Amino acid sequence: MSKSIVLGITGASGSIYSRRLIYHLQKLNIKVELIITENGRKVINFENEKWILEQGLTIHSIDNMFAGPASGTSSMESLVILPSSMGTIGNIAAGTSNNLLVRAADVCLKERKKLVIVPREMPFNLIHLENMKTLIQSGAHILSASPFFYNHPKNIEELVDTVIAKILDLLNINHSILPKWGD
Repeated sequence: MSKSIVLGITGASGSIYSRRLIYHLQKLNIKVELIITENGRKVINFENEKWILEQGLTIHSIDNMFAGPASGTSSMESLVILPSSMGTIGNIAAGTSNNLLVRAADVCLKERKKLVIVPREMPFNLIHLENMKTLIQSGAHILSASPFFYNHPKNIEELVDTVIAKILDLLNINHSILPKWGD
């Protein structure tokens, strides 16, 4: 495995997005490690996405500030927070580093590694937008969980995969989930 992606999962609805990203990264033979907030675990269970927890992936404790992703010398190449709550976005924008996920995001920003944050909440208020603006100005990519319909998706997985394809594009990972526009 050549790439190492850390996936952060928070308490926002949308665990199916995390499941599909893990699925596609595994198909591409890319190493995936997880950081899951307490509310993220609750949502995974509530949305019946326990498959995420059954893949035998490394799951770092949210409180373990000695885990690899807490350091700029770790093998983490990119961090994707999917789905991201506005609370997590606010903590990252404020630089609190109050848990491993927020610290890993801070590491990505300071080390100029890829940080892709996928907010799933809506509507946005001005505080949300200002926090996202701060993160974009700091080098993060904000990619809303806004699926598209150009490919005429036939089921929920195909619809979700339109967002996953955009995430992989941002991470410069070649995939065949969807044809490129015009192909």
